[in-house]
Formats: sequence, C-alpha cells, structure tokens
Amino acid sequence: MSITKRFWVSLLLSLPMLLEMVLKPFGWMLPGGHWTMLILTSIIMATSARPFWQSAWASFKKHHANMDTLVAIGTATAYLYSIYAMATQQPVFFESAAIVTCFVLLGQVFEERMRNNASNAVSKLVDLQAKDAVVLRDGQPQRLPIDQIVVGDLIQVKPGEKIAVDGVITAGHSTIDESMVTGESMPVEKQSGDHVIGATINTTGALTFKAEKVGADTMLAQIVELVKKAQTSHAPIQKLTDKVSDIFVPVVLMLAIVTFMVWYSFLGASLASALIFAVSVVVIACPCALGLATPTALMVGTGRSAKMGILIKNGEVLEAVNDVQTVVFDKTGTITNGQPVVTDIIGDDTQVLTISAALEAASEHPLAAAIMQKAQTAGIKVPAAQEFQAIQGKGVSAAINGSTAFVGNDKLLAGVTITQALQQQAAALQAQAKTVVYVGENQQVIGLIAIQDTPKATSQAAIAALKARGLHTVMLTGDNRRVAEAIAAAVGIDAVIADVLPEDKAAQVQKLQENGKVAFVGDGINDAPALTVADVGIAMGSGTDIAIESGGIVLVKNDLRDVDRALALSKKTFNRIKLNLFWAFIYNVLGIPVAAGVFFAAGVTLSPELAGLAMAFSSLSVVTSSVLLNRAKLETNVAMA
Repeated sequence: MSITKRFWVSLLLSLPMLLEMVLKPFGWMLPGGHWTMLILTSIIMATSARPFWQSAWASFKKHHANMDTLVAIGTATAYLYSIYAMATQQPVFFESAAIVTCFVLLGQVFEERMRNNASNAVSKLVDLQAKDAVVLRDGQPQRLPIDQIVVGDLIQVKPGEKIAVDGVITAGHSTIDESMVTGESMPVEKQSGDHVIGATINTTGALTFKAEKVGADTMLAQIVELVKKAQTSHAPIQKLTDKVSDIFVPVVLMLAIVTFMVWYSFLGASLASALIFAVSVVVIACPCALGLATPTALMVGTGRSAKMGILIKNGEVLEAVNDVQTVVFDKTGTITNGQPVVTDIIGDDTQVLTISAALEAASEHPLAAAIMQKAQTAGIKVPAAQEFQAIQGKGVSAAINGSTAFVGNDKLLAGVTITQALQQQAAALQAQAKTVVYVGENQQVIGLIAIQDTPKATSQAAIAALKARGLHTVMLTGDNRRVAEAIAAAVGIDAVIADVLPEDKAAQVQKLQENGKVAFVGDGINDAPALTVADVGIAMGSGTDIAIESGGIVLVKNDLRDVDRALALSKKTFNRIKLNLFWAFIYNVLGIPVAAGVFFAAGVTLSPELAGLAMAFSSLSVVTSSVLLNRAKLETNVAMA
C-alpha cells in the first residue's frame, strides 16, 4: 500500500476517535465504545503502521534507533496496553496509537510528492527533444523518428523547427535560438561549418546539417544525465529527531524497564500498578508531538510563503538555507529581462529610426524586432524600401526615397565614411557591452543604435539586499564575459563566471560549494543541473517547467527581491521547526520523572490516561507554535510586498 493510501486509511479511521476526544466532556461516546476503538485501531496498525514496525525492527537489528523506532514503540505500547486495559476495565488510549500514525504519515506524503517532482523534471527534459526530423537518404528527404538518425546523416531544418541532434551545418544560413541550452540571450547567426545543438530552435532560414552526435551523446542527453545524477547525489539530511532518537529511545526503554522493576521488585507494587507506571513512561515519551513538529511548521511556513508568491518545496531546503554563504545567479531572464531593447540612439533620432525601421521591417532578426519596437513607440512613419538586399553576416541595404541606405554591423563599414566622433561613441557603447548597429545613407554613417538585454528594475535592490545579509553574490552565465561583467557592474554582483556551457554549470556550482553552501537562482532549461546540484535551487516563476521542477524554491512573481524574502522565510520556518522539536522533547524530559512515580510520595502521579493528556498538550503547544509562524516578523532587507 502506498504512503498516500496509508495516510488516508489512518485519517478516516482516526476521525471517529478524535471526535470522541473532543465531545466526551459533553457526554458523547463513540457507539460500541472500546470495541469500536479496538477494531478501528487494529485496522490502522495492520495497514498504516506496519511499515513503521518493520523499519524499527530493521534498525534494531543494526543497533540503531530512528523516527520509525519512536513511532513503532509509541503506537505498539499504546495499542497493546489498551488491549490489556480493556481486559482489566481500565482507561484505554487507542486514539493515541491511531493519531500518531496519521500525523507521521502526513509528513511522509509531503516527501513522496517531492520525489515525484524530481522524476517529472527529468521527464520534461527528455520531452524537449525533437520527435522526428527530415533526413536525406539516397538523395531523397524522408521524415524519420529521431531514434533512427545515425551519425553522418544529412538533416534538413525549416524555419521554426527544432534541431533534432547535434551536428555541423553543411548548407544554408540562419539564426538559431540556443537560449534553452546555452543561456545566450541573443539568437546566434549560423552558416556552413558552424555547429548546432539538438533541441534548439531554427528561427529564420533553412539549414542542412550533418549529424555528429545522436542518442545519449547529444548535449541534451548529457544534461538529462546531469540532472539525474544531481538528484540522486544529495545525501539524505540527518533529521534532528533521528539524531536525538538514537539516544532518546534506548534511554526511555531503559527507564520504563527500571521503573517497572523498582516498583514491582523493590517497592512492593502489584504487577498492574508497576506496569501502569512503566507504560506511563513510554506513553509520555510517545512521539505524537515529534510527528507534528516538522509538518505543521512546514505547512504554515509554506502556506505563508505561497501567499507572498514564494513556493518552498521541502524541509531539506529550509535546513540548507540556514548555512548558505554564496548566491549564484543566471543572467538571462533572471537578472535581465531576457529580450533585447534599444538603449541609445546617436544622431538625429527620427532620421536614424526611420531609415533603420524601413530596412528592418521585413527582417525576423531579434535586433530588428527591438528596432521596430522602438520605432513604433516613437510613432515613426516607416517608408517603403526598394531594391532590398541582404548582405550575409553584415546587414542590409535598400533604396529609400531615391537614396541608398544601409543598416548593419561594423563589417559593413568597408568603403563607408564614418566620423571619428561616431567611432568613439561606438567604442564607448561597446565597452558597455551593448550591440552597436550602424545606420547610413549614401555611403555615409549618419547614426548609431545601441541594443542591449537590460537588467530588471528590481535586480539592483535584490542584490543589495543579499549583500546586506552578508552573502557573496556570483553571476554564472553562458554569455560572453564583456556582456556579463557590464551587467554585473550595473546591479552590484561581486563576481562573474562567464562563457559557461550547461554541462559546466553544475561543475562550477560544485566548485563554489567547496567554500560553503550555495544557492543558485535561474530560469532556463540550461539551469536545471545547477538548480538541482546547488544546496538551495531557486527558480524564477517565469522560467521553463524544467527549471521550476528542479528548484527547491520557486519565485512565482518573477521578482528577484523575493530571493531575500525566501531566504528569510525559510530560516524563520526552519528555526520554528527546531523550536517545535524543543517543546516536543521538553514535555518528555519533564514528564518522564512524574510518570515514573518519582513524586508519588508527594501525591503527584501520572497515570497512562494523564500521560496521554500531557502528550496531547505537547502536541497542542507544537501546533500553536506553528500557527504563530503566520505572525512572526521576517528579517528581510527589502520592503515586504
């Protein structure tokens, strides 16, 4: 039976007994009384609680004690003693065994969902791959499934189609969107002799390329393998309860045995009385509050964070956040907006925009789209261009109102006049990591247009907030170093690691982990391995599904300032879990001597029934502590939304 089914069985069968606990002071009793409770609890013990007993027995044979040991001992003792109590007409507490099982299983349901998310992340990576491709066989194009492509095949790709496998272009010229794999913000111009990567998208021209890597050898397949390894390489976090349990459980058992022996052998108590003292010791140590400590705080903390647009996926993230020393950011779409815009126009704005818009109107290049957007915003009336000519790798030219105009890069400047002032301004713009487009008329450069993927408005404040927290900030990107350093300087990033391919991103994060725990913030497919291998993976909500699945924290609002808020809330929630565990154990520590009859001479005793009540108060204190997390003040360095 799955964990989820075990939880629902225990919940549904526990509810009648829980109802009796609430309504008993008002005179309501469960129909059938103790016999009904026995039947309901027996079903729970046989189905939902049995795996705990099996795990506890396996740990016992290895001379260890864990959370399952506590659950098994608590539930078994409560259940077996209640059967004995039924036979001797004494108070029973079957509900304790049932409710402990229910709450512990609730926490395990959360953990199972996290594991399912991890496997979904890998599935979505695999889905990125093209399903088929047009392959030239015997000179004839055939559409074949991707698993039939072999090294050496010639593959044709039309505009808008995915590149099927890794290879090298043999014919054609186009621009390819590689952002999902390399992190490069601008589509890359490709021509004969250039390499292409499987799963990237051909945007403009038709291409023919020769397959060089297929199947498990492609870059996408290697990324999938990296994510799988990263997901399985995490050592399970040793839960605080398990650490204490190794000592706590044996001590409780020994105290219960000692209590029984002292009362029965030395103080002359009856067998029933000595057993009641011993059982009281075990019951007061029952892990009901321990089972509640983590899931209740986690539910309240994650619920509060969800209202803020921050999704925290599991408790391991909460624990890891406390020791994070470095926060690493992807650039494109995380720190920047992820799309090029016109930042500067040198020369007569209207004239420069009119000429450039007329020549770029028919182009699908992303730089052309930025120019057309700027012209539209400025209200430019675009004239018709004639005798249009594309100059491969350089730009375009055409006739406008009887004059010959051109727009392009610096490779177009041969034989063209350009003033020294414009050359100096172009150099200054390029030093700011901006792409410079030259605009000319009649063999004379008349102006410049600078285009750049600009930082988000909130990026600088977000970085400043993290630095105020004492964290080291790093940018890790596939873009070139000049662009990366310019963006980093603009937003205040401490260090830059540029020109990094996807298969190297996870390795770079692991290298940084040598100096302490690392959080990684990203949004692209290429960020998935780094998000998974980092101690804390933070995915932007506007990112790809695979990035969101791989991250332990998701920022739904796509606001980089939420990184600081996420860290603050994670720390607050994990600290509350530790506080809950303290209260869960302090009741045991203070209650055990009373349960053992140490204060019997003073008239202070703790029967199993009262021990169960004390255990209930322990649970109540833990729940109350968790609920108060909703009102706890967060220590953030940015204004709360």
